[in-house]
Amino acid sequence: MNKELLEKAKVKIGSIPVLVNMVSKRVRQLNAGMRPYLKPLSSNEDRVDLALREIADGKLIAEIDFSNPVKK
Repeated sequence: MNKELLEKAKVKIGSIPVLVNMVSKRVRQLNAGMRPYLKPLSSNEDRVDLALREIADGKLIAEIDFSNPVKK
């Protein structure tokens, strides 16, 4: 995992748990054959790095609905 990409993605997504969930979901999508939103830098670019680049470049965003809070 590229630490520079991680820092750039953390700037875009303020919450670390949300960022982890976004990267995890996107890597699963890429592994399932979904096309990347950005051209890979090489044929063997790590999918985590690709997901982080997509987030850092603003190609992926998180939409959080605060209108329906979870009851405990």
